[in-house]
Amino acid sequence: MRFAVAFVATSTLLLVTAHAQAQDAAAGEKIFARCKACHEADVDKNKVGPSLKGVVGRKAGTHEGFKYSTAMQEAGQKGIVWDEANITSYLKDPKAFIPGNKMAFPGLKKDDEIANVIAYLKQHM
Repeated sequence: MRFAVAFVATSTLLLVTAHAQAQDAAAGEKIFARCKACHEADVDKNKVGPSLKGVVGRKAGTHEGFKYSTAMQEAGQKGIVWDEANITSYLKDPKAFIPGNKMAFPGLKKDDEIANVIAYLKQHM
């Protein structure tokens, strides 16, 4: 009986956690507003930072026409690709994930905000 109760409690917790981390592109667009001073996502235009249109799946440091830091170029040469896991790590702490990169943004601390920004970026491939 204890096993059944524990199983139901664990299953419920997992479902709630998965739902809480579901990606919401509309919420991500609102969060991305903090990034728009330096980045575009819906158009392929570099600003202070590179365009993020099509960033999901792209090798780090490779957007045409943008002058990346040496650290970001080297990350791309080492095979860093902007998949969801790498974008998540980068957005949590850009300076720790790729030391020496030029991005001044300190990062996003909330997992749901990061997941939502990724959902927004995935709309702009």
